Amino acid sequence: MSESPPPGQRRRLPRSLRVACMLLVTGVTAWLVLAWTLFYDPPLRPAGRADAVVVLAGAAAERLPVGQDLVDDGVADELVLSSTGLPGNAAADAVCADERPRTTCFVPDPLTTRGEARAVAALARDNGWDEIVVVTSTYHVTRASMNLAQCSEADITMARSEPDIGPFGWLARFVEESTALAASVIRPACARPV
Repeated sequence: MSESPPPGQRRRLPRSLRVACMLLVTGVTAWLVLAWTLFYDPPLRPAGRADAVVVLAGAAAERLPVGQDLVDDGVADELVLSSTGLPGNAAADAVCADERPRTTCFVPDPLTTRGEARAVAALARDNGWDEIVVVTSTYHVTRASMNLAQCSEADITMARSEPDIGPFGWLARFVEESTALAASVIRPACARPV
């Protein structure tokens, strides 16, 4: 039978369990700080003059206005939209359906960030684009930038749109983007630039 602690004292956890808890808390804290830096407040350089502004698919109601504003501000003459036919991309798909001048639309294959990176790299190569500004949601900037750099030799500047999500939405994005970023390191979107 185990002894009870003296009155007024609590039973202490075994040392190995205390160390494991400390390591777990330290690891989760370090991951949160890194995730904050990479996905909530990623480092960006200002968008200068470019050959095209590319808006990646998904969250189009949030991303498309940023891309259109960049074109309206004279950053580039060409607006390039990823068209997927999916509900989250309805605003961009509607612009593509209108066949507007100075707007190029493409359908990535597969319908993923990796597919978009390959398609954007091919468009840059085929059109002689040396500088591209790419718009995506803040949480997606780091991974999209990595995928694009793996596929294209063009100078790519990332521009972010601000998602309207709460703390739990951000936490979910931190988990999703951390996993996908690790996958991008392990298995690059392109073995060599397109």
